[in-house]
Amino acid sequence: YDKERGSEEAIHHYNARLKVVYDIIENLPKPTIAMINGYCIGGGLNLATCSDFRIASSKSRFAMPAAKLALGYPFDAIRRLVNAVGPAAAKQMMFTAKSIDTEAALRLGLVQEVVEEDALVERVTEIADNIAGNAPLTIRAMKYIATQVMQADPSKRDLGRCDEMVAACFASSDYIEGRKAFMEKRKPEFTGS
Repeated sequence: YDKERGSEEAIHHYNARLKVVYDIIENLPKPTIAMINGYCIGGGLNLATCSDFRIASSKSRFAMPAAKLALGYPFDAIRRLVNAVGPAAAKQMMFTAKSIDTEAALRLGLVQEVVEEDALVERVTEIADNIAGNAPLTIRAMKYIATQVMQADPSKRDLGRCDEMVAACFASSDYIEGRKAFMEKRKPEFTGS
């Protein structure tokens, strides 16, 4: 711990390395699911909030203990928590540094589902398979547009690219296949083109 955060230079280096990882996960063009089975605290909570949504086992616990450790948290980490649970709940978690159980996490919207530990992998796999069966261009467009909606600085939003991605969905063979499958009452076979 002292080696990674024992000096100002070490703290800066540590935070810069983590920021790269968190930014990559948050901005992946494909959907991400955090599968949480146990403690999700501090950096783990920040990592989980980088994901599009979170599924947890009933034994999981969540906390942002920085106030107990005199740690500073960067803007993006706090933005992610605020985006996940709202300003008041995020402030309560940060200011009190108390942990919450899965019932509270579900109520706050921090997690979207809670399942028993032995069903966690199966449920996350089921959700991932469901997403994978949907139209890839549409999923990619929705993911990108959602990240633009949550962009902290509205002037950095690329609304032109959002419009292009939506237009590409309507111009795709998948759009034709989706309508055809709907009319024929069958599962569509999307190709991503």
